[in-house]
Amino acid sequence: MKIRVPIPAAIRRLQTSGVSVEGRAGKVRLDFNENTVGCSPAVLRALRKLSGEQLAMYPEYGESMRRLARWFGVRPDELTLTNGADGGLQQIVATFVERGNTVLLTKPTFVMYPFFAAMAGTRIHYAPYDSEMRFPLVTVLQALRKSPRVFFLANPNNPTGTLVRPMVIRRMIEAAPRTLFVVDEAYYEFSGVTVLPWIRRYANLIVVRTFSKAAGLAGLRLGCLFACREITELLACTREPFSVNVAALVAAEATLRNHAHVKAYAREVRASCKILEAALTRLGVLVFPSAGNFLLADFGARAPLLVKKLAQRGFLLRDRKQDFGRVGYVRITLGPRAMMRRLIRELEGMM
Repeated sequence: MKIRVPIPAAIRRLQTSGVSVEGRAGKVRLDFNENTVGCSPAVLRALRKLSGEQLAMYPEYGESMRRLARWFGVRPDELTLTNGADGGLQQIVATFVERGNTVLLTKPTFVMYPFFAAMAGTRIHYAPYDSEMRFPLVTVLQALRKSPRVFFLANPNNPTGTLVRPMVIRRMIEAAPRTLFVVDEAYYEFSGVTVLPWIRRYANLIVVRTFSKAAGLAGLRLGCLFACREITELLACTREPFSVNVAALVAAEATLRNHAHVKAYAREVRASCKILEAALTRLGVLVFPSAGNFLLADFGARAPLLVKKLAQRGFLLRDRKQDFGRVGYVRITLGPRAMMRRLIRELEGMM
């Protein structure tokens, strides 16, 4: 069927991710950086208490905002709740980016940054990581001299696992006061590194957090944007009235009441990272240091077949050849040590 409605050029240039999100149930999900054991039991108990009346009404956010803000050590007027971190990223672009602006990104990085930037019709300037996955500081500083509208920095970066230290982030922020710095701390619970307290120091800083990773609430979609009050007021102009659902609010509060569960999971992931990294190195696979809940490994030419065979055995890994322009690179989500040992046994049998 021929579409007669004019299609914007920016949309015509977009491509779908090509990533399959179906048929994953019952498999060892090491492809999307999710929590591999599930949310806190406290979350399930809280969700069971939801009433029909609560589900029938649009949610009110005031009390939840105050409690969440208190937990994160910010004021309610410094917090914006979003429909997952992705919803927050899209809202940032809608608020601050105009067609023809330049957005600065590292490469590779989280796929939703260039996706939303392209939707807005921007020019994207890339600063590539080197072969050792080191942060391209010199290239970034050179690009910042031209004051791009937004710089999206995933810290740690997905898929490389690279962590940028706060002193380096401070140097970049202060070098470009007219650029909005979006520091995405989706994997904060695993890295332990944050610049969240800086939102009162820098008016051009937004910090992003999510409940989708360590907290295990990816299915409910809740993200947080932290910024100074003036930035938050601007974000309110593009905020949908009820984009965050009541179940997500209830689950988030329950998560924070039982945060020991999240901390224990993060400790387990850090321990399993060492085991998997050592095993892959022993098998002759190049592995890059990671501060997230995933490892990037270079399996070389055998990567596509290896990923396919593992999928047939029930282990889902993420082939990242599109990010690097060649086959070999595979991202592996980290789970508990027992899960990683199962994966290692499978790899040993195939290699």
